Amino acid sequence: MTAAILTEAYAGLRAQARGLAEAAGLVPAERTIVARAPWRRLPPELWPWPLAAIEPEAVAEPLPDMLIGCGGKAAAVLSALSGPRRVIVQHPRRAIRNFDLVVAARHDDLTGPNVLVTRTAIHAVTPARLAEAALTWRPRLARLPRPLVSVLVGGSNGRFRLGPAEGATLTAGLQKLLDAGAGLAITPSRRTDPAVVAQLATLNPACAWLWDGAGDNPYLGLLACADLIVVTGDSVSMLSEAVATAAPVLVAALPGRSRRIGRFVGGLMADGRVRPFEGRAEMWDVSPIDDTPWAAAEMRRRLGF
Repeated sequence: MTAAILTEAYAGLRAQARGLAEAAGLVPAERTIVARAPWRRLPPELWPWPLAAIEPEAVAEPLPDMLIGCGGKAAAVLSALSGPRRVIVQHPRRAIRNFDLVVAARHDDLTGPNVLVTRTAIHAVTPARLAEAALTWRPRLARLPRPLVSVLVGGSNGRFRLGPAEGATLTAGLQKLLDAGAGLAITPSRRTDPAVVAQLATLNPACAWLWDGAGDNPYLGLLACADLIVVTGDSVSMLSEAVATAAPVLVAALPGRSRRIGRFVGGLMADGRVRPFEGRAEMWDVSPIDDTPWAAAEMRRRLGF
């Protein structure tokens, strides 16, 4: 079985498609969708001829046996192709009959005979990768007090706001953890406002380590070494990866609204897997939630490989 992932050049989309492929035992090539003018200015749902709306390299022959896409543009392109088996991750925003398999999270509220419903987003954070990251990062973080709270900080997007005012609230909540004796390991993301990073940098460096963007990315290490994880509530991907660990997860709420993300967080709270962050190091018994291996195994069963 030859396979390729088909996405735009976004790390988050690529990680989801690759996570599904690798969990299914595939070694996928990468094909990148680049929209052409004037279609790049329109959402893919409005592309009348999706294959004419992109640079042709993404769908150049020979095509593999299977294409695994993620995101709206990938859904548009896959729906217009014939030949390879077509798997789309995330709600495709078009008729599901155009795909051999759709892998959608439960907050997408999508069902059908060819739909696999997962509790969280697909990802590539596996127990093996966490164990490898722990070997590297446990010694680097050993100087920090315990419990060690790993903090994953996102940023403003079209639905939520994380600016200086919200950064001040988050920093104050994290300071309460320090005052109670916890240690902090904090990683901003590419979307984090520099003003928010500057606020986080005011936390006592003796007890709080903040990644400055230099050197190795600590993201997996922080997931692997945490006794407790705090995640800002703007990112389904970060929350999905956090709950794949054995650590309790607290969600730092942000101003804004998203029906999908609200359903997602609400589902995890109903599962008992996450709680709101209120400036306290809450600890309770949890089990990892990761439906990626199940989705990959079901994909293999249904598509016969």
